[in-house]
Amino acid sequence: MPPTDTGADVRTAPVAGLGTATDNEETLELRLPVGFLNTVADVQSSAARRAPFAEDLLDHIDNWATAATPVGAFRLVPVDIDHDLPLVTRWMNDPSVAAYWDLAGPSAVTEEHLRRQRAGDGRSVPCLGVLEGTPMSYWEIYRADLDPLARHYPARPHDTGIHLLIGGATDRGRGLGGVLLRSVADLVLDRRPACARVVAEPDLRNIPSIAAFLTAGFRYAAELELPTKRAALLIRDRSLCHLL
Repeated sequence: MPPTDTGADVRTAPVAGLGTATDNEETLELRLPVGFLNTVADVQSSAARRAPFAEDLLDHIDNWATAATPVGAFRLVPVDIDHDLPLVTRWMNDPSVAAYWDLAGPSAVTEEHLRRQRAGDGRSVPCLGVLEGTPMSYWEIYRADLDPLARHYPARPHDTGIHLLIGGATDRGRGLGGVLLRSVADLVLDRRPACARVVAEPDLRNIPSIAAFLTAGFRYAAELELPTKRAALLIRDRSLCHLL
């Protein structure tokens, strides 16, 4: 199961990271229910059936709009492994990030993690967060209801999870995590009409990460005992967006 933090879920580090991906259970391990693919295919047009299934599970992240945030124009861009691997590897080897993401080491470690998602069925999409044209963060947008996380909380259909890390040390501790988390969570709700909740599960020790989520309008819902950490279940509800 991936992380859920900012520098290190949102897998997270002291808002060096927000959330956390240190769990040994990977997002891609949970199999879709028998017949799920057939059910989806039945309600698609013949053209849609020929499209990559990844486009169905997270509603075309590559086409999501640029978000206007208080800190500038922000966009999620799916990772291009051949181009982006050196940058993401460098971020994963930052001690503040490595403490929560557990992906430090040679580039092959990060590459395997990225390729597992990119080669999967689209339930988890690794992205760069590009602020004012500059890549400055790493995100994983994933179907929490299809993730091992769903075994540990009362998941609802189309729950969408966020993992985040802020890449550069100079971008941490400035409040960017909360601002960008709010923007991305609201972008998820805007672009995924079937999704009523955005969820995260940062490590309970990662106080800066949890604070960033709360600042972003998430509410604390429960404490979870996950395979490799005790986590805070944080939720941003569509129905409460106008209040939080």
